[in-house]
Amino acid sequence: MSSSKEYLEYILEQLSDLEEISYRAMMGEYIIYYRGKIIGGIYDDRFLVKPVKAAIEMMPKADMEFPYDGAKEMVLVDDVDDREFLKELLEAMYVELPAPKKKRK
Repeated sequence: MSSSKEYLEYILEQLSDLEEISYRAMMGEYIIYYRGKIIGGIYDDRFLVKPVKAAIEMMPKADMEFPYDGAKEMVLVDDVDDREFLKELLEAMYVELPAPKKKRK
């Protein structure tokens, strides 16, 4: 099952307090970027983020789920209605995420 454009738009609206949020469609799902770094994505209408220390500490009871077969587990963001929490979550995660890889020419 792929994610709906409506769910993507809802998540983007919830993240609109942050600058430099972008996304890229990939095989019916959406990769979410914050200031150029991949923070997670939308898979089957679920907002999943990378399991970095900040995400796990801010959501200690969150479920770990697989975005798709063969992928590594990610943290399910349950509280997508709390804009302030989402802002704090992404800002805390940003410092722990790796820099984007340089593209080969």
